[in-house]
Amino acid sequence: MNELQLPDYLVFFTYFVIVSAYGYWIYNRKKSIQADSKDFFLAEGSLTWWAIGASLIASNISAEQFVGMSGSGFKMGLAIATYEWMAAATLIVVAVFFLPIYLKNKIYTMPQFLRQRYSESVSMIMAIFWLSLYIIVNLTSILFLGALAVSSISGISLTVCMLFLAGFAIIITLGGMKVIGYTDVIQVFFLVLGGLATTYLALNLVAEKFGEVGALNGMNLIFSNAGDHFKMIFDKSNSNYVDLPGLTVLIGAMWVVNLNYWGCNQYITQRALGADLPTARSGLLFAAFLKLLMPVIVVLPGIAAYVLYGQGLFQDEMLSGGELNPDRAYPVLLNLLPTGLKGLSFAALTAAVVASLAGKANSISTIFTLDIYKNSINKTANEKTLVWIGRASVIGAMLIAIVVAPNLGIDKKGGFQFIQEYTGFVSPGIFAMFILGFFWKRATAPAAMFAIIGGFALSVIFKVLPNYVDLSFLASSGFGVLNPTSGLVEIPFLDRMGFVFIICVAFMIVISLLTPKENHPKNTLGVDVSMFKTSPGFTLGAVIVLIAIAILYGYFW
Repeated sequence: MNELQLPDYLVFFTYFVIVSAYGYWIYNRKKSIQADSKDFFLAEGSLTWWAIGASLIASNISAEQFVGMSGSGFKMGLAIATYEWMAAATLIVVAVFFLPIYLKNKIYTMPQFLRQRYSESVSMIMAIFWLSLYIIVNLTSILFLGALAVSSISGISLTVCMLFLAGFAIIITLGGMKVIGYTDVIQVFFLVLGGLATTYLALNLVAEKFGEVGALNGMNLIFSNAGDHFKMIFDKSNSNYVDLPGLTVLIGAMWVVNLNYWGCNQYITQRALGADLPTARSGLLFAAFLKLLMPVIVVLPGIAAYVLYGQGLFQDEMLSGGELNPDRAYPVLLNLLPTGLKGLSFAALTAAVVASLAGKANSISTIFTLDIYKNSINKTANEKTLVWIGRASVIGAMLIAIVVAPNLGIDKKGGFQFIQEYTGFVSPGIFAMFILGFFWKRATAPAAMFAIIGGFALSVIFKVLPNYVDLSFLASSGFGVLNPTSGLVEIPFLDRMGFVFIICVAFMIVISLLTPKENHPKNTLGVDVSMFKTSPGFTLGAVIVLIAIAILYGYFW
């Protein structure tokens, strides 16, 4: 039954009141202090390690994970968890090597880094580009997929759900990063609790279907009835190889995906840029531990739904337009929850969506206000004006997303893969520009410009190439695989990203070496080896995370 009962609404109302009241309390605590832009955008010096870590996860986990990754779990199994488990390893790398550079050089936005390291033109192009990407791809996807899932659970119209989610996110965002950071702690609590409740129900349903009782028995039955869904590394014979090509997820472009997302992304790094280094590192380490848990919440339900579907359950509910739609798995499971628990899971999904919307909107606001408005439109703007412009841009971005989101056909493309592939057009070039900017003083602005424009162009060329060139000759090398959907031999998009990244790095090196010395950047970043030294406590935690990842991959290889 696709509607909530009174107990469900009471549970959800309790969640809404707790988040709103706590956010208002946090806002009022800071109200007596004169608001400035750094406080509004970064919550400078006021976020604790646990608030940073929770905010990272709350901003990262949204409808595309709950709905999209569960759908991928239904379709391809545990292998999709590579995005979560490899992210845990990536967070360690970012904490050790990226954060010290940002914090020592007082970097508050990603365009600021590019302006300080390369040139004004590189920074402005990327600021405009990031705003477009964040609004048209990320904000719209989160809002639409979230509203779609909430609508399917509650029976409330899609438009009303979009307006509610956007409005709730705006209220939180207008309080600034401190309100976002601390309310995200509550959001993560509901996200994890509600997510675990759904997983527990799904495992119980599997056990009951086979005449047994208990979630542990359900887990054993999933292993025995869907063994093919517990392979982390695909070979070329697997129909899902085109999405997750073999060892690429361990030693290939999955690192480009994650390092770009977690280390060169305003939306994510902003949470740590207002803290001191030990606090920021501890926050990222906490997020890494939480990442290890995420597949239990966002992937296992999809695998459970696959087993139940194979046993004849919800055959009609999994259809969309007359065809099997894996992204229906999570909403179908939520609609089977008993009254009360359904409200809890509804709150968890809402928490995930609202936290991500708030985080994304704050990053959009930060880039527009600090890197475009203050830097190019009104260089003499005072702190009060900057905060006002920041709040206005939050509302503006959200209104654009509400209007645009229903017209992109996001639900027809598969939520999680939609975001991954479209951001993958630009990730290789951006990451090449950042990594050489960090660690090679000779990297120049013309080289960075090539990475921006050339990286995007190369990604498009690799994407459309199979339509014009027969790539069958690549099949024997492992870099060409038949896409069952298109019927063409294609280069898997993760491998395409790897190739584009390597080409961008090579061309950046050549262009930089050919650039006359008088055109080399004058103000390079302050970087020294001592910056990368970590505390014993952080080192121990990082080792535990890496060992856990190694064990998981070894067991599910």
